[in-house]
Amino acid sequence: MIFLELVLQNFGPYKGRHVINLDISPRGEHGHQRPILLLGGKNGGGKTTLMDALRLALYGHRAQCSNRGNLSYGDFLTQCVNSHASPHEKTRIELVFEHIENDIPVKYRIVRTWERNPKDGKDQLGILGDDDTWPVDALANIWDEYIENLLPLGISNLFLFDGEQVKELAEQEIPPPIVVDAIRNLLGLELAERLAIDLDILINRKRKELAEEKELYNLEEIEQKLQKLQQEYEKESKNLVSRQAELKLAKEQEQEATDKFISEGGKIAAERSYLEKQVRQKSSEIEQICSNLRELAGGVLPLALIQPILIQAQNQGEKELQVRQAQIAKDILKQRDKRLLNFVNNLGLSKEKIEKIQAFLIEDEGYPKNLQLQCEEAWLLADEKALSQLGNVIYYLQNAQATAKQQLAIVKVKEEEISGLEKQMLQAASPEEYKELRQAVQIAQKKVAEALANCETVRRRLAELEVAMENLKKKLKDYTESTIKRKNKEHIITASAKVQETLKLFRERLTLRKLNKLETEVTKCFRYLLHKSDLVHSITIDTKTFGLFLYDQQSKVVPKHRLSAGEKQMLAIAFLWSLARVSNRHLPVVIDTPLGRLDSSHRNNLVERYFPFASHQVILLSTDTEIGPKEVSALRQIDAIAREYLLQYDSSTRQTTVIENKYFW
Repeated sequence: MIFLELVLQNFGPYKGRHVINLDISPRGEHGHQRPILLLGGKNGGGKTTLMDALRLALYGHRAQCSNRGNLSYGDFLTQCVNSHASPHEKTRIELVFEHIENDIPVKYRIVRTWERNPKDGKDQLGILGDDDTWPVDALANIWDEYIENLLPLGISNLFLFDGEQVKELAEQEIPPPIVVDAIRNLLGLELAERLAIDLDILINRKRKELAEEKELYNLEEIEQKLQKLQQEYEKESKNLVSRQAELKLAKEQEQEATDKFISEGGKIAAERSYLEKQVRQKSSEIEQICSNLRELAGGVLPLALIQPILIQAQNQGEKELQVRQAQIAKDILKQRDKRLLNFVNNLGLSKEKIEKIQAFLIEDEGYPKNLQLQCEEAWLLADEKALSQLGNVIYYLQNAQATAKQQLAIVKVKEEEISGLEKQMLQAASPEEYKELRQAVQIAQKKVAEALANCETVRRRLAELEVAMENLKKKLKDYTESTIKRKNKEHIITASAKVQETLKLFRERLTLRKLNKLETEVTKCFRYLLHKSDLVHSITIDTKTFGLFLYDQQSKVVPKHRLSAGEKQMLAIAFLWSLARVSNRHLPVVIDTPLGRLDSSHRNNLVERYFPFASHQVILLSTDTEIGPKEVSALRQIDAIAREYLLQYDSSTRQTTVIENKYFW
């Protein structure tokens, strides 16, 4: 199957008629097929609308479009009408595709048209043949069955997917329900499950045929109760989805209220009393320090004003004391010299020797003379006790100065802390604003609590219904086994039960067989896409949840949280790619916002190894930040792009124009 053309008329932001040629038949310079159709547009420019158009053209009211939500099909069609379109103009989608039918290529054009507030809430479907002129009414009547054979809705998400789907698949431990359904469809499990349901219907039908009149009444009563419970269960399941949506919205509103409470000073206002207490405490500490400083000022600290004079007096007193001590020593030496000369004269030495001794003694008196000179400058005349007291005063004064400096530094720090606290209090909301912000947070919290309670109530009711249904099924089974077992046609029920057991075994073996092939393909695709080929050696898939388990070369589990965000996305893409390849269906691949949070290395691998080989036709819907100049240059260099389009969005008119043969660069 290959898409050839997409036509949009007054659909979403596409006002008027827009024709997009999707044909990839023009080959490259070397004659090889160029599979990629590149459509660029910024966020909100109409890329997802193109994806919705493809799904809508193929599946109509069954299409899983991005912005449909819980809307009815008629409301959704009305929502898709271009806001500037004339009330008399119809909205139209056309999709031309080609596929092989009985070994012959055939071409069909799907045409869906509707107007605002369509009659009966439906569109008008037409299927045109090869020459686009004659309608194929018979095919239009069975279109849902026909397209299921070409591209089943259950596996369409493996070929038409977007970045959000990849992100969801990458972040969850087990695949989301959409992917699980696609896997079941791909593995053929839905056929086995449908057969099991048909067998249950057959068994119940035979029970009614074999039961007596009273037994039939009882059986019908049990079945009616079971049916009623099943209907209520379905209703409560939908109710749970609605309640969960309300809970999500309530949590978002609570977060907004909390963020506003913090940003507008509500949190600081709530802590005002604590901040004021901190200010008072630090002010009290400052006052205590000031009191200590006053005590220091009442002691020796004022002498710091004359500290140089005190030190000068101490130095002068010590010098004068040394001079006085030297004078005493000089007097003692003079007396000794006099006795020495008298002694020498009595020895009868020559006059010449006596004169030399006398000259030496006179010369030795030089130091005492210097001291005598200094002594003549003395003015303090302090004794040793006074000098000792002066030294003590200077010592205590220095200690007091150090203590005062330390205390003043502490005061400065405390004052800065008080200034910071006062600035915080200035940012606090007023009492009226605080009350309003606090009430908003409390209301939001109350809504969250109510939403949680509602969800829990619905969950409990669902659990009760499950128990009640199981009891009725058991009762129905017990009733049948005890009553109808004696009937002549018991072998039908017994045989059916055996078939169910065989079918269960068949399902398990089929799952294992298909999953083994899928595991091999996922491992090969992931290792091919990943730039770290030694990170993962093999990948296995859980047979119940279809969750992925990664193993290294030593067969040890590689926790998924060890993978980077980009590696997780590559794993998700490899998973989708392998599922598409295992399906053995020759179908186009359409990818919306393909690169997401990938780093440059992963981007290169995806551009070079995935996009050109994802399928025979690959339609990329990208922003300018995903497939940028480097990526588009790489694709052009390997001649992989067949056509390029730019979705030019005008924000003033909220309209999109399709420009052919142009990309962002």
